[in-house]
Amino acid sequence: MSKLKITTPSDREIAMTREFNAPRQLVWDAHTKPELVRKWLLGPPGWAMPVCNIELRVGGSYRYVWRHTSGNEMGMGGVFKEIASPERIVSTEKFDESWYPGEAVGTVVLTEKDGKTTLTQTVLYQSAEAREAVLKSPMESGVAAGYNRLAELLAGAIAGGGQ
Repeated sequence: MSKLKITTPSDREIAMTREFNAPRQLVWDAHTKPELVRKWLLGPPGWAMPVCNIELRVGGSYRYVWRHTSGNEMGMGGVFKEIASPERIVSTEKFDESWYPGEAVGTVVLTEKDGKTTLTQTVLYQSAEAREAVLKSPMESGVAAGYNRLAELLAGAIAGGGQ
């Protein structure tokens, strides 16, 4: 299984890279179709996503709300700044109860080679302090868990002949 790789390209950025054994279009769909996003973008066990709204257009918004089995909720959303299907999405990110200062800008880039897709998500924070707060959080384990679920979802889609 491919592992999540985390790097820090600048004092305000975190880059997360993971290869998936799936064509780029399937990985794109898993990031842009609510019925697929809510199956994998969950973080650690115990979380579900009762709200997943995606208005996929430049200037359109998205909204995610996660609910834990304990009853705790976490919500976030943002606006799409750039969309180049099926290779690039740039969007803002702000949590309802922000655990880091300011708004972030995330860029997802998908590159395909020999039927495998490399996903690189780079998040630019408003300050080095915000980036450090995120690096100290359980973000890495949550992202890794989500990407492991995504790999399983993609494998099932390929085995089933699509979605």
